[in-house]
Amino acid sequence: MRKALFLIVLLTSVSIHAQVTIQQTKHDNDVKLSALPYYSFGKGIGITSPDSLFQLNIRFRMQNRVTYLKEEGENGAYDGQVRRLRLRFDGYVGNPKFLYAIQLSFAPGDVGEVKEGENINIIRDAVIFYRPNKNWNISFGQTKLPGNRQRVNSSGGLQLTDRTINNAKFTIDRDFGFQVHNLNEFKDKFSYNFKTAVTGGEGRNQTGKGDDGVAFTGKIELLPFGAFAKDGTYFEGDIQREKKPKLMLSGAFQQNNHAQRTQGQLGDDLFERRTMKSVLLDAMFKYNGWAAMMSYMSRTTNENAITINPDDITESNYVFVGNGFDYQLSYNLRSNYEFIGRYSIQKVGNDIQTLAPNTKEYSVGVTKYIWEHSFKVQSELTFDTLDYYDGTTKNNWYLRFQVEIGI
Repeated sequence: MRKALFLIVLLTSVSIHAQVTIQQTKHDNDVKLSALPYYSFGKGIGITSPDSLFQLNIRFRMQNRVTYLKEEGENGAYDGQVRRLRLRFDGYVGNPKFLYAIQLSFAPGDVGEVKEGENINIIRDAVIFYRPNKNWNISFGQTKLPGNRQRVNSSGGLQLTDRTINNAKFTIDRDFGFQVHNLNEFKDKFSYNFKTAVTGGEGRNQTGKGDDGVAFTGKIELLPFGAFAKDGTYFEGDIQREKKPKLMLSGAFQQNNHAQRTQGQLGDDLFERRTMKSVLLDAMFKYNGWAAMMSYMSRTTNENAITINPDDITESNYVFVGNGFDYQLSYNLRSNYEFIGRYSIQKVGNDIQTLAPNTKEYSVGVTKYIWEHSFKVQSELTFDTLDYYDGTTKNNWYLRFQVEIGI
């Protein structure tokens, strides 16, 4: 009888929901039972202590891909790799109002080349949150800035195998510092969010010499018809098949004072620091399987974007200034096969037009969602046209197959 009771209580402590309300066991006289943690299964594997003083959720995701690349004037080549391999831990300690999120990356494309004297970029996120109520979120640590929509979305929530060429050049990515978000989202009525950040401006995992420059970021998000189903602003495509039209409009601005890198939080080191300004505008629409996205991104600097090595004037590096537009349209069949088309155009700033080409990119893809974005198979064909200052043009293309799996 006692063993049967033990099994019943243990099984009922397992929930399929990602977050559960834990109640103290009444069997305090059973020392072994009261010491057992509580498990939950949903977005990852959750463990909650018997006294509910801490919660740990464990998740992983992996992207494996193979690509055939053909660059003009070069022989075609095959590339197979683990593009992303991430391990994430999140939960709370002491009180559900105090949360944490840790994300580690292990794939070569995530970590980057190991260089002498530089840090290994394993840590992607290490941040503490304080949520006094449902409308406020205050954080301290290293995490994504409130930037452009596609960057804020996880790479696991993309419709195609990678983000756009404009995101690669103009995004503001991750940084270390403070963030305050005011969230006001409702199901079927006008909603809005305000997000701000004060950060170091040098990107993730920086331990070099400090400076007197910081980055200020502000963002506003408007949802005229209410919130998307299941946080649909944080993944691409209408896999939830919105029953009513949903629209999000957002705008973000950042001023990164005395930045050290060519792309602010990203890129190689400059020979002189530059103050950069970024404008990031987004629109997202979803309804009945249809999804459309449009974005504008730009970066400017008040000084000349090119910096010269004072010890060797033949050596230089530059801030990637310019702007770009992205347009994306998709339709998700009821069988969860999705067809996607994307067009991007990128124009470099006048300071660097002799050093970098203007680019146009065309992409089409088919994705099969097996378990929403957590388990999917993707195929993509992308064609690039690079227009150089001297009037020459270069055409490149690639064909890619990718499998994403995670919990």
